[in-house]
Amino acid sequence: MHVKFCGFTQLSDIQTAAQLGADAVGLVFYPPSPRAVTIAQAQTLSAAVPVFVSVVALVVNMPKDELINLASNVSFDIIQFHGDETPEQCQQLAGMVNKRWIKALRINTEQDSLDSVRAQIAQFATAGASSILLDAYHQHKYGGTGARFDWSLIPHDSALPIVLAGGLDADNVAATLDLPIYGVDVSGGIEVDKGKKDAAKMRAFMKAVKRDRWQNATVTGAI
Repeated sequence: MHVKFCGFTQLSDIQTAAQLGADAVGLVFYPPSPRAVTIAQAQTLSAAVPVFVSVVALVVNMPKDELINLASNVSFDIIQFHGDETPEQCQQLAGMVNKRWIKALRINTEQDSLDSVRAQIAQFATAGASSILLDAYHQHKYGGTGARFDWSLIPHDSALPIVLAGGLDADNVAATLDLPIYGVDVSGGIEVDKGKKDAAKMRAFMKAVKRDRWQNATVTGAI
């Protein structure tokens, strides 16, 4: 199980996430979000990320000129399209800046079906996505709701590796270990306030996800 911590605004939180073994850290470039960062902030934060930890740039309906400017000024590895972007738009935009990309799908438990989710994933796979992120739908928000959707809508035969988001924390993430997913994405569940992470919550989350890997470290008192 791979882990992405998202919504960083503090340098010390980035450093803690890396020390705890997070596979990826996410920076939000969507001004309405309370977790949004500027290019100047992102330059400082991304510079603190060690090798082998991916930096993910979360964007929402970002115009191409802004994305080009972002990619020219901030070191990141993957684009996370979290808005209304179509498969074709994602493919075109990512190609312009030569980045791998993932797409967030907001799952509406009342309207989506297993077949519709599977079909949407297939469309983004055809367009060249590296993965798909499944999050809970909200009428007025593009993410960060802290809500869960019906996990029975996660297909076992997805055309792309699935990253699960939405309402995860240290208390419930262990329940995802048997799901057909590649990784988990958490923001609010590891925070003390919007954009400010809690080291104890991050540590507890990693222990819950990586329980086998961390067993020896816990016994020896390394954590």
